[in-house]
Amino acid sequence: MTAMPRTVLYLHSSAGRYGADLQLLALAGGLDRDRWHPLVVLPERGPLTDLLEAADVEYVITPLAVLRRRLLTPRGLTSIGLRLVTQRGEIGALARERRATIVHSNTSVVLGGSGLAHRAGAAHVLHVREIYTGAGPVAEWAWPLARPRLERADAIVCVSGAVADQFGSSAPTRVVHDGLTRYPARASRADARTALGLPHDKFVIAVLGRISDWKGQDVLARALALPALAEIGALGLVAGDPYPGEEHHERSLKALAAELGVGERLELAGYRDDVETVLGAADAVAVPSKRPDPLPNAALEAAAAGLPVVAAAHGGLPEIVRDGRTGTLVRPSDPAGLANALRALADDPMRAAALGSEAASDVRSRFALPRMLQEMQTLYAQLAEGKT
Repeated sequence: MTAMPRTVLYLHSSAGRYGADLQLLALAGGLDRDRWHPLVVLPERGPLTDLLEAADVEYVITPLAVLRRRLLTPRGLTSIGLRLVTQRGEIGALARERRATIVHSNTSVVLGGSGLAHRAGAAHVLHVREIYTGAGPVAEWAWPLARPRLERADAIVCVSGAVADQFGSSAPTRVVHDGLTRYPARASRADARTALGLPHDKFVIAVLGRISDWKGQDVLARALALPALAEIGALGLVAGDPYPGEEHHERSLKALAAELGVGERLELAGYRDDVETVLGAADAVAVPSKRPDPLPNAALEAAAAGLPVVAAAHGGLPEIVRDGRTGTLVRPSDPAGLANALRALADDPMRAAALGSEAASDVRSRFALPRMLQEMQTLYAQLAEGKT
């Protein structure tokens, strides 16, 4: 008699179409359905719910306790506490009713997963996609308090070695690099630039991802104002939008660009479904994160598409970009260093093309999706059998 698939209950913080969202889709949608049944819990509807439906992944919508910086106020923390109480009853009942074998918190900002798993008799997997050390004064203060609670998980999956390094040596951590969720083919340069309304004769630098105070879009704006890029009329292309409720970051970026005199050379394209168009229009991709970036999906996709990447030399980025071989690493929060590295690519198109070609080969080999799926399902099986 064939055994019934075991349920993996995923708790996820958002319903967007950014890095962690797409990684959840790839994992839940890529499970061996003869062995595992994915059930995703989301706090709201959004683009991700449509993608889950298309992948035949079951999901439910219910309030979740999600830690956001904007909620780090007395009122915000109270609302988080109330949601923890609510989800303990609603999601706890769901976990027991569906006999969940694994409760998988897909980011560490989703709270309460360990308690839910314990009460349901399930194993808890905490997927950490965040770096708290070096992430600002609030995170630095909170991390020593939060770390012991996170380390209660049966397994802590870290998306990079840099993420794992913030835990103690006794924590049940393991590094499982994300897998490439797609291999975007770059649209033709001419078609892409026409579609985006960009000139065909300028050096274009793309930055992909959420607009925030730490992703470094402002570093690119400052780099564009420096002689290295200004004298060749280089353009910045920002593809992404802010988190709901954090639209002030986009307004601040526009104001900074105007103040620096680069408003006409910094195109804010908003969120784009057609990443192929964005990458096709770009000559290079910058990932100028001001804080340690765990393992940004934007860097993986750009490299896989054969573009040279210029990235900040901290967090998980050095695990993606091999300095001088597949791209260039620069000092974080250094507009001059970023500008000079990008100018070097503009001045030597053959070297830029060689870096991009090597990047595509390297990243597609090391960050293949089947490898990630195999590692995660092996972990699930070990936990299900009590072999942690």
